Amino acid sequence: MKINDKEEILSAIEQHDVKFIRLQFTDIQGVVKDVEIPVTQIEKALDVGISFDGSSIEGFVRINESDMVLKPDISSFAILPWSCEKGAVARVICDVYMPNGEPFEGCPRYVLKKVMKQAEEMGFSLNVGPELEFFLFETVDGKATNTPHDFGRYFEFAPADLAEDIRRDIVLTLLGMDFDIEASHHEVAFGQHEIDFKYGDALSTADNVMTFRYVTRTIAKLNGLHATFMPKPVFGENGSGMHVNLSLSKDGENVFYDPQKDMQISDNARYFIGGILKHVKAITAISNPLVNSYKRLVPGYEAPVNIAWSGSNRSSLIRIPAARGNSTRAELRSPDPSCNPYLTFAAILAAGLDGIKNRIDPGKPIDVNIFELSSQERVEMDIDMLPGTLRDAANYLEDDDILMKALGMHVFNNILRIARAEWDAYRVQVHDWEIQRYLNTT
Repeated sequence: MKINDKEEILSAIEQHDVKFIRLQFTDIQGVVKDVEIPVTQIEKALDVGISFDGSSIEGFVRINESDMVLKPDISSFAILPWSCEKGAVARVICDVYMPNGEPFEGCPRYVLKKVMKQAEEMGFSLNVGPELEFFLFETVDGKATNTPHDFGRYFEFAPADLAEDIRRDIVLTLLGMDFDIEASHHEVAFGQHEIDFKYGDALSTADNVMTFRYVTRTIAKLNGLHATFMPKPVFGENGSGMHVNLSLSKDGENVFYDPQKDMQISDNARYFIGGILKHVKAITAISNPLVNSYKRLVPGYEAPVNIAWSGSNRSSLIRIPAARGNSTRAELRSPDPSCNPYLTFAAILAAGLDGIKNRIDPGKPIDVNIFELSSQERVEMDIDMLPGTLRDAANYLEDDDILMKALGMHVFNNILRIARAEWDAYRVQVHDWEIQRYLNTT
């Protein structure tokens, strides 16, 4: 159901007997926020917006400037299939504005729109295709555990994979919300899964990532399970990533494809990759925003920790999948599904555009298995590594002027503040590992 204007929303509300509307937006940390209004208030919401207290949202505004306004994006209207007994419930994604009608510079959607406009001024539009992984865990008395729901491995099916029907429920729900689903399957770790949806423009895709996480958690809960997008919930198992497939188009044509060039990729594709590689340590503070993110970004679990690019080599940070023509794309493999997709896509796009503007050379592609190289061999091949902690990533972000300008000072400062507070909270804790290792030996 694609909605194009106010009249179509009102018609859909009447047709589906909608009683409540969920107005949703995303905070700086990538958490969906929600206020529900009765359907009688929808025209007010569409015409002037709905006010709320921004000082209660992490990273938004101070208490002395708390009034903010939600304005629905009409195109995001969707009926929720698990609506309540008292009538259907719909949701619409909102942009955040100040009371004077100006966009709020801390709204993640606004940040992404701003960078997309810069790309448009250069003649480009960004297409993004994310691949989200997640775990399904058992619950006890309604509380989540980290006990896997099944013991299937990569591409296995029932009886090893116990979640086939749950994945189908998620897929059917997403299809009912106008997603174009390409595939779903069991992933490498016990209880780990992946559902892939078709690429789209950066803003719509970021909206879809937020909806995907929301739907997946809800369907899991309805089945007595807990779905988590935590990057590394189980020690010794592969973590969950969100590989991001990227391409630029101009006048409807994929500008990454050039059949006359080496690897059949254009100079713009190489420069775009060069820009990402130059800024990727800083990007990591955004695309991998948790202390736990860096438990995934370690050697030995297929995680891309080496800053290099290649053809189809999956041990590099960025690879170029085999498809060519309009399917030519670069796959950035480091982001994880806990990130704020609006800010992550904005940072990646800003870095890539910097690469094109300044013709940043990504160097030669690395076609050997980097995981098998020694430290000395990596040094000789000039292969650097991603930051090892959230603190290190935040320090790289603080020194990156391109990303600072792309994010705006409000978001930039709050990302740094939140990351450092997260690291400090983790740093002062005494963990079970320390007790087991030191209590009886010191």
